[in-house]
Amino acid sequence: MAEPLWFFLLAIPVVLLTGISKGGFAGGLGTLAVPLLALMVDPRVAAAIMLPILCVMDIFTVWEYRRRWDARTLKILIPGAIVGITIGGLTFSMMNADMIRIIVGIMALYFVGNYWFVQRRQARALFQTNKMKQNAVKGSILGALSGFSSFIAHAGGPPLSQYLFPLKLDKTILVGTSVMFFIIVNYVKIIPYAWLGQLSLDNLTMSLYLLPFAPIGVWLGIWMHNRVSNVIFYMICYGLLFLVGLKLLAEGLMGLLQ
Repeated sequence: MAEPLWFFLLAIPVVLLTGISKGGFAGGLGTLAVPLLALMVDPRVAAAIMLPILCVMDIFTVWEYRRRWDARTLKILIPGAIVGITIGGLTFSMMNADMIRIIVGIMALYFVGNYWFVQRRQARALFQTNKMKQNAVKGSILGALSGFSSFIAHAGGPPLSQYLFPLKLDKTILVGTSVMFFIIVNYVKIIPYAWLGQLSLDNLTMSLYLLPFAPIGVWLGIWMHNRVSNVIFYMICYGLLFLVGLKLLAEGLMGLLQ
């Protein structure tokens, strides 16, 4: 890492923003962390640095939503997620930094489009009476997509939302189920990350430096929950994610073509 000062000037706001999202805005913007950090470091390093931080954040959020989650939904989603994590782990070493920049860039652009054209419509319909029934096939597929994208870039939120939102769960149960899903997924990811050598001493040291900002971000999210408009928060963050996605995609393509 040639310029650690500049990295920390970017990484500290990223950790705070991720914590704010997890603590007060259902955590969907964990998708922003790896693309932003990948502007300065290898995206594989960015993902490795963020994993221990996310695991600590999960402890705070799961305590907040303990006993307020849907076990049946998790039983459908978790096996698929583990399959997705396994696929990610087995294919990760076959990809270089430019390939992962392309994947992360495409993911970022897809998630922005998914938010604008799918999630917002689903969120508006959350409290309608008609509910989608549990679907093991759909849940397994979307669980696997969530597990894979979470492994690559800690970006499993959008595929998960595509399954959870149509169920029309109680809002608190929905958030609690998402929280429980990701604490399981993130802690399972530790195994293949360690196997691949991602949790090196250098990466863990960087995580440790940034760790104090994790609970601060979660606390800020809880504090901001009823004080900041969800619409404004998400418009700013997804606008930034769109620009970062374009940049990473362009850099990855140029790197492969050289």
